[in-house]
Amino acid sequence: MKCSVFIATSVDGYIATIEDGVEWLETSGKLDVDLGHQSDMGFNNFISSVDCIIMGRGCMEKLASFNLKPDQWPYGKIRIIALSNSVKEVPDCLKDNVELYSGDISNLIIDLERSGLKHAYVDGGATITSFLKAKLINNITITQVPILLGSGKSLFGNIPHHIKLSNAQATVFANDFIQIKYEVSYL
Repeated sequence: MKCSVFIATSVDGYIATIEDGVEWLETSGKLDVDLGHQSDMGFNNFISSVDCIIMGRGCMEKLASFNLKPDQWPYGKIRIIALSNSVKEVPDCLKDNVELYSGDISNLIIDLERSGLKHAYVDGGATITSFLKAKLINNITITQVPILLGSGKSLFGNIPHHIKLSNAQATVFANDFIQIKYEVSYL
């Protein structure tokens, strides 16, 4: 099963503030620029290529905090699995859209693949790091937002082995965001 990352960070590598704030994603860069056909920076094309999303507990809780109405739900019918060893129930506002999983992520991927799924979107710093440690990520897309936060929650945690990134492709958007795509090879 192919596992991909598609995420935004500050230039100094943070995915959220210490308080889990992500409002800087909406307030950074050139705000008055019309991105035209690139307005979603490739997200809709990417999300249409996946058949499941695997996210960490923190991502699930952040998603729940948005209190999205059914017509605002951005993921359609894509299967969403939230990883957590501590949370035992999905927040009420997500019960129809998210399932919980606690256990070995390699076994999860095997089970998802056996059920016919082919491409997973992996989201959340700790979750991405866990998948990298297990050598399960195939490609990474990072959109750098033109801001230095100075502190916050890092995209990557400690990884005990080197990971080679190759076949880089970069796109510079008119709003000063820069998106870099890599293929992942494990040494």
